[in-house]
This record gives sequence, C-alpha cells and structure tokens, in this order.
Amino acid sequence: MSDPDDPNAPTSADKLKSFLDALAPDAGEARLLALMNGQRDGWGAAMGLVYVRATPELVVARWTVGKHHLQPAGLVHGGVHCGVIESVCSIGASIAAASRGHRGQVVGLENHTSFLRAMKLGATLEATATPLTRGRTTHVWEARIREVAREEASGTSEPGDGALVARGTVRLLLVAST
Repeated sequence: MSDPDDPNAPTSADKLKSFLDALAPDAGEARLLALMNGQRDGWGAAMGLVYVRATPELVVARWTVGKHHLQPAGLVHGGVHCGVIESVCSIGASIAAASRGHRGQVVGLENHTSFLRAMKLGATLEATATPLTRGRTTHVWEARIREVAREEASGTSEPGDGALVARGTVRLLLVAST
C-alpha cells in the first residue's frame, strides 16, 4: 500500500492521468495490464486481483480466496463479488469509452449482483466482463464469476468445475472531463 504521508506519492489525479494515457488506442493491452497489475494500492490490490485481459470487449481478472475475503461463516463475503463485478465492468467501460475518444471518468450508477454458489478459502475465481450496451453517455456491462481452481486439504491445487459463482450487471455513466 502507498504511504498517505509520502509527499512524493502519486495523487489521485496522477493515477487517473496514467490510466487514461494507458487507454490510448496505440498503448496496447500489455501496457494497460502492466499498469493495472502494478498498482499496489486501492481496492483491487487489497483483494489480490490480477488482470489477465483488458480490451474494449472483454476484461478478465483472477484471484485466490484468502482469509480477508471471508465473512464469519467462512464463505466469501458477497461484497467481494459485488466489488469485483463493479471493478471489471468499470474497467471495461473505461477502455471501451476511451477507444471511442472519451477522456473523462467512468463511474458506476447501479450494480445488481446475484450470489449463486458459496466459495471457501483457497478457491481461485475468475471474473469475466463483457458489454451489453455501449452508448454515448452510459454503458451496461455484465460480469460472471466462475471457480477455475481449488486448493485441496492436502495442499494440492485441482481444476475448478467452472461453476457459476456470481453474476452481475453494472450500469455506468461516462463523465465528461472538465
């Protein structure tokens, strides 16, 4: 995490500028992934998200369930699924909007997430976001979270069954830069 008292730490405006620069059509997916995965502060970093795809049509992130993802009953907290869905959809909308010349922020207006299957410590989950509609001022994106691997009691990792864990849609607003 960044030190909030460090006078040389990048500001929110600096981070937004870097992100928008990485969204430039000629920047390439590899540069954007390096920027997103290189950020060691913020909610996505705290959750351990690793982005593996980031295009105007598709965003994919993975993470392994740790103790910090669990609610008291030992299952993944629903807020984690909501937050991951909001994150991958927001990033997808930002990339898609930037590819069409938008240089402002993209913010979530509504997040509807359904929890379909309980997950426990050690599961590796993958969120995939795709656009449902991309308008001039609003987008709607859908995300699905699936189990892709699980850690067995013996400490070995086994393939997950690909079952749908959570599904959500996010409506987003494209805010003009000022």
